[in-house]
Amino acid sequence: MSDLPNLIYLGALLAFIGLWFVTQNRLSLGRSLQYALSWALIFAATIAVVGLWGEMREVVRPAQNVDARAGRVELPRAPDGHYYVTAEVNGVPIRFVVDTGATGLVLSRDDARKAGIETGQLAFYGRAQTANGMVRTAPVQLDSLSIGPITDTDLRAWVTEGEMSGSLLGMSYLQRYSRIEISNGELVLTR
Repeated sequence: MSDLPNLIYLGALLAFIGLWFVTQNRLSLGRSLQYALSWALIFAATIAVVGLWGEMREVVRPAQNVDARAGRVELPRAPDGHYYVTAEVNGVPIRFVVDTGATGLVLSRDDARKAGIETGQLAFYGRAQTANGMVRTAPVQLDSLSIGPITDTDLRAWVTEGEMSGSLLGMSYLQRYSRIEISNGELVLTR
């Protein structure tokens, strides 16, 4: 009910603008209504584009490409400058930042829960230095990690006790590839 005064105010404002419009354009009301309708459609289209921009950007932006026969994973650079890969951890899709500066494969608590790891039972006795300072970590064993049809099993990983916006695919996993190359806005991992 607290929105009622705002709705009354907005209705009165629109009524005033409409009344002013009619009185100012009474001689050429048909043409003025066409212009007003055109501007309303432009405004509605702009609102629709802004509302759907995230979805449209995902469709237009190149996605990761996996060529299992060649043992290649191609990852386009994201607008923020990072390289992201979606991998299935224990059969659940998790989005990782590919981080050659990270030593290990690190899961956020949320991603660990999604992958079926009971985070309440973990012993956070390890420590890791991050850009945000020191965090406590707990070792875990992942049943599988798959990027497309490329699958690795029985992987050691770490879950952070602190807040992390996402998970990191570090060198303990990346060393499974014989070549890591950045070229033309793509990070290419080759087995």
